[in-house]
Amino acid sequence: MQQATPPIHNIVELLDANNVAEVAELFADAHPADIADALERLTPIKRPLAWTYIPEDSKGEVLYELNEGVFKDLAHELDKQELIDAIKVLDIDEIADLIPDLPEPLLADALFAVDTETRNNLGEVLSYPEDSAGGLMNLDTTTVRDNISLDVVLHFLRLKTELPEHTDTIYLVDREQRLTGILPVDRLLTQNGSDPAIKHAVETPVSFRCLDGEQDVAKAFADYDLISAPVVDEQHKLLGRITIDDVVDVIREQAEHDIMAAAGLREEEDIFAPVTKTSRNRTVWLAVNLVTALLGSWVIGQFEGSIQQLVALAVLMPIVASMGGNAGTQTLTVVIRGMSLGTISRGNMLNILKKEAMVGVLNGFIWAFVIALIAALWYQNIQLGIVIAAAMIANLVMGAIAGVCIPIFLEKVNIDPALAGGVALTTVTDVVGYFSVLGLATLVLL
Repeated sequence: MQQATPPIHNIVELLDANNVAEVAELFADAHPADIADALERLTPIKRPLAWTYIPEDSKGEVLYELNEGVFKDLAHELDKQELIDAIKVLDIDEIADLIPDLPEPLLADALFAVDTETRNNLGEVLSYPEDSAGGLMNLDTTTVRDNISLDVVLHFLRLKTELPEHTDTIYLVDREQRLTGILPVDRLLTQNGSDPAIKHAVETPVSFRCLDGEQDVAKAFADYDLISAPVVDEQHKLLGRITIDDVVDVIREQAEHDIMAAAGLREEEDIFAPVTKTSRNRTVWLAVNLVTALLGSWVIGQFEGSIQQLVALAVLMPIVASMGGNAGTQTLTVVIRGMSLGTISRGNMLNILKKEAMVGVLNGFIWAFVIALIAALWYQNIQLGIVIAAAMIANLVMGAIAGVCIPIFLEKVNIDPALAGGVALTTVTDVVGYFSVLGLATLVLL
């Protein structure tokens, strides 16, 4: 892949050197996505300055490509009219993505800045949940009646000045605008022009209902190698289409969400956000972690006398808790992935629970033997080794069971398993690990 010269990642150095001519030249030839990446490398103070050198016809696309957190901060810094002018030229699905993140005073102005048809279409797209097929779709479909010939379709297309991006199919509809099939462009160009279009159409194409979830859409695009797909209502009337670029955004956002959620963070986190804002965003999960740590400490406190009599317990019990936590995390990760891909359902949930519990038992016995041997040789105490081994088995089995049950429970109560699952699992394995070690030691050794 060719890069502009100088490379766009040098934007920080160019601005520091006040080399505005090179910045302007760099942005003039750069793709909007690359300019957005460059803006995200800058501190909030320098972003408005760099913005002034972006070509006017690229500003809207740059805003669309920005990280959500960076867009929100930049939107507060820019001139109101300039921001609206940049947004209003975008496609309807792109405007719909940006509208919810605009400063509240600008919402009405942004909606009234577009023409009446666009405003009405925006209202339709915004009426669907953001994470649904309706929220993803664009209304720029190319449709023809299903009873005309391929020659007529070609003539119709030639009368258009341009086709929407990612047009790989033409949608065939009846008099009531119900979708009857899709006509791939390659068939349109290679088949006999006198044939009716419906003869060469895919009569049962992959399509989505407007309330289908975005993860179902992404999975279908991946499974069936789609470039675009229609969205229909309950009566099978064509509403719009979803294109591959929107699905790639969904996949990327989900990947970022999974990475950030594991640490209790949001994917729109701006790395250059002010210290106070970043601290505030992270405080909630730090507080949750403190509560869970205090719970584990409380369990230890109940056996303070046991620890005083046998100091080896304080040395060995973190190993049991850590092993249970790691084993549970492995199960938790697999289950959350299965839930997001739709491979886990009510029908196979019990089988998955049994399988993971058996894995916990097998791993528990393997590592129980190892830790028992180490503890017995280390402290010259066979009974201590047996206690630690039993606690290891109990915690690895509990970690596996919790790894299955926690994400399922969290999803039922509408809490994101990727965000809260790790904290809940750590609490369970810490408490069970400490309790099993100290409880068994109190009964057997003291």
